[in-house]
Amino acid sequence: MSELPPRDSGESDGFDDIVDAETERDPDLALIEAGSRTLRTQGGAPQGDGVPQRPQDPQVAEALREVETELAGRWGETKLEPSVSRIAALMDVLGDPQRAYPSIHITGTNGKTSTARMIEALLGAFELRTGRYTSPHVQSITERISLDGAPIDYERFIETYRDIAPYVEMVDQKEEFRLSFFEVLTGMAYAAFADAPVDAAVVEVGMGGSWDATNVIDASVAVVTPIDLDHTDRLGSTPGEIAQEKAGIIKRGATVILAQQPVDAAQVLLKKAVDVDATVAREGLEFGVVSRQVAVGGQLLTLRGLGGEYDGIFLPLHGAHQAHNAAVALAAVEAFFGIGAEQARLLDVDTVRQAFAGATSPGRLEVVRRSPTVVLDAAHNPAGARVTAEAISEVFDFSRLVGVVGASGDKNVRGLLEAFEPIFAEVVVTQNSSHRAMDADELAAIAVEVFGDERVQVEPRLDDALEAAITLAEEEGEFSGGGVLVTGSVITVGEARLLLGKG
Repeated sequence: MSELPPRDSGESDGFDDIVDAETERDPDLALIEAGSRTLRTQGGAPQGDGVPQRPQDPQVAEALREVETELAGRWGETKLEPSVSRIAALMDVLGDPQRAYPSIHITGTNGKTSTARMIEALLGAFELRTGRYTSPHVQSITERISLDGAPIDYERFIETYRDIAPYVEMVDQKEEFRLSFFEVLTGMAYAAFADAPVDAAVVEVGMGGSWDATNVIDASVAVVTPIDLDHTDRLGSTPGEIAQEKAGIIKRGATVILAQQPVDAAQVLLKKAVDVDATVAREGLEFGVVSRQVAVGGQLLTLRGLGGEYDGIFLPLHGAHQAHNAAVALAAVEAFFGIGAEQARLLDVDTVRQAFAGATSPGRLEVVRRSPTVVLDAAHNPAGARVTAEAISEVFDFSRLVGVVGASGDKNVRGLLEAFEPIFAEVVVTQNSSHRAMDADELAAIAVEVFGDERVQVEPRLDDALEAAITLAEEEGEFSGGGVLVTGSVITVGEARLLLGKG
């Protein structure tokens, strides 16, 4: 993903050269864009890492286990019936709580959660009360529902479930299929946000868009992070086909914030925007990253928003992809406040800086140990692995990097391993506790084909895998710069986080 060139103060429109280059590159996109409106103007942050400890009160802990058990007895997140009829029925009997507040809706393949957390931080810094709904969780189910930048507390999570449980049962009895795990959690989030009440909700889709359970909101801002191949058995085999489903979150008259996309995906998204008279802002044209420098603990950015340029932004997250996520988040918040379409002005720059400086994204290039350095990253598909590998090479000067990989069986595991092959000296393959986890021996067979037999070690237990990888990294000597990257799945990262004392 390219960065924006610096703006010449003498230009009448700082994006003219970029627009010319873009339309010359792809005339088909230019035709679609000509039919859509574009945004082009002249001219409290979360605390901690957002991953809660398990409850200390035995009664609360037992009540939480009961709720988790009841939720686990429903259809899991990988078993889907493409319809919003059940969640719509639940919203109806609950009094449509999702319509009690404005929303920002986020879809895409990678970067959704990090972008959501940055949007939440920005809105909070401007003194709005926020609700955030994201998935999956790293360690605790309550991470999925946040209020004011922090996961909903355990007592409130339990209370919310018990409040809506009778209505869930009513819908279960009337529908052909019971509400799923994700549908019930979505209902809980929307109810909790209305009860708070929040000033704005930041909602990440679970999968796709059109028939995702979250898509009963009528969001004024729709965000599409980069689309790549994932869930191809359900969403499509090309970025364009996947974009058809994800475009379902774009509502009539909304503002659409588009991260840089493959051409076929961009065509689909822009056509949908035309069809529903949505306003479009595109990364690389209406907004983007002007410059970025690697800094201690993160990176220093200059971002171009819809209303102008924001410099001196410190982002305590690593990688070019997080800089682009930050640009998308900034544009989404500007659009939420009406900047670009209704007014041409900057948000308060100091407030923006403060918000980004406090941004967190647990399990995304997160350092959890030193000597040797252990990094956690939840990359679980080839596209995510590629940007993680690029960021690792940019940020860390490892003399020897050992990978710990535990992946899900329904992912493109070969593509993920191939993305990491250039940066891993050795790889320790393992498996997490999920029923979706790929068997360690099956994963090892693929890893041997990618890395060769001598570079692959098998440790079915994650704790043994971590110990083995740390031992391999330490073989270089205490001051040699060896490191460990734990990756392949959000679940693997969450369990490693617990084992390494971060939760």
